[in-house]
Order: sequence, then C-alpha cells, then structure tokens
Amino acid sequence: MVQKLDYLKECASQTAGPYVHIGLAPGDAGFDIYRAELGRDITGPNAKGTRITVTGMVTDGTGAPVKDVLIEVWQANSEGIYPGTGEVEDGFRGWGRVTPDFETGVFTFETVKPGPVAAHCGAMAAPHLNLWLVSRGINVGLNTRMYFGDEDNANANAADPVLNMVEQAHRRATLIASADGTTYRFDIRLQGDGETVFFDV
Repeated sequence: MVQKLDYLKECASQTAGPYVHIGLAPGDAGFDIYRAELGRDITGPNAKGTRITVTGMVTDGTGAPVKDVLIEVWQANSEGIYPGTGEVEDGFRGWGRVTPDFETGVFTFETVKPGPVAAHCGAMAAPHLNLWLVSRGINVGLNTRMYFGDEDNANANAADPVLNMVEQAHRRATLIASADGTTYRFDIRLQGDGETVFFDV
C-alpha cells in the first residue's frame, strides 16, 4: 500500500549561484583538483578550419557585468558535423565551458569557426555556436545562439531558419557577433533594453 505523505512540501527553488565556479569550474575559483579543467579544449589540436577567438560580456538588466556566470559552448566542426552525428577530427569535442574574468567580467575562448549545419526542416543553418548560461538568479539555464556577422555577406544568416523565427530585426541583431578578422565580439544582455534572444529548447 502506498501512503500519501501530506507533510512533504515543495522546497524553495535554488539557483546556480553564488558558487557556480566552485561546482562547475573549480579551477577558475582557485581550486586545483583536476589534472585538466573540464571543458577547456573545445576543438583539440587536429581541428580543421579557421581558428577564432570569441570574447564578450554578460550583463544584467542595469548593464552591470555578471561575473559569476558559466557559459557552455556547443558547436559543429568546420564541416558542419557535431560529434556523435558523424566523423569528426580526433580530439574534437565540440563542447566547452568558459567563465568571465573576475575583475573585468569579460569572457574569452578559442575555437574553430563551425560550418553550416543541416537543420531539422531540411534547410541549412548558418554557422553558429550554441550557448547555455547558468548564474545566480537563473533558475533554469538560458539557451541562446551566436551567429557570425561576416556571414551576412554570404547571405547565410538571412537564410537561417532559426534567425528567421525572430520577427523583429533589432532582436535578431542580439544573436549576431561583430567580426574583427578572426576575433568575434558577442555580448549577452540578460534583460532590459537590448535583451538577447533566448530559446525555449
């Protein structure tokens, strides 16, 4: 017989902060407990394609930098293949973790520029990075994408099915990183004016 436990009540929700670094990126919090920090090497040494640097800042609704955020990066390789869906270069994980500098709030990581990916609808998705964020005050991780500004010239972004789901052009712009050679700047605004588009996935 199953007895109903009426005295068990729902607990208060818990966010990822303020100890997100200790649990998910302990090396950044000053704890040397792993031989290699998890998620530091997205591509491995054998990845083909153009090596790029991505930098940016996560800000809250007042424009202040959020320094205790963890960003996970998921991506295809330069040929548009995700690990587990086809053959990729030896050592290519297509996944990594990054935290901002505690002083400046700026995050930086290196990877290779991904290729176009076949979308579920049969169209080709423009090159992009999938990003997942957790931090204080966020009960459920936030999902967004970073597209590449220099793909506007090739019209890849204009044909992307996900970007086209975002009706307002000014909102689509929050998903596109500016390019300076092989360095891309991508700032993420959690709320308020210029809030980044987040996806319910």
